[in-house]
Amino acid sequence: MNEDYFIQIDGKMELDDGQQDSVQLMTRGSFTFKNGNYYIVYKETEATGYAGCTTTVKASMNENRVSMMRFGPSSSQLIIEKGVRHLCHYDVSGAALTLGVAADEIHCGLTEEGGQLDFSYTLDSDREMLLSRNLVHIEVRRAEPAL
Repeated sequence: MNEDYFIQIDGKMELDDGQQDSVQLMTRGSFTFKNGNYYIVYKETEATGYAGCTTTVKASMNENRVSMMRFGPSSSQLIIEKGVRHLCHYDVSGAALTLGVAADEIHCGLTEEGGQLDFSYTLDSDREMLLSRNLVHIEVRRAEPAL
């Protein structure tokens, strides 16, 4: 995998009880546009808790759908799509969970050169129990060549 892009991910989680948590990740990875979708790919590290995994964020240019897929020892797949609640697989510390995922907003400001992707979604354990609202901001820009 070419790692010729800087990727910055800012995530915020708002729990049902009012608590909040945030995380920021800055890494290198790849970025491509193919068949109407943008692909952001990066390797996870020990700092994220998913060492040995590769994550792919796939965003449709029509701002309708974002998929987040993690491959490796801890795999997961979240599909965030406007107007659709998906049941998705999420692996946490070796325990597999099925969660409901529903999009709040998706704004794709990506071009073939990079840009920004913002989306928010809710997670629930069943239709009755909201677990969290999650807000994600991703910036992608070409890395300067190493000297």
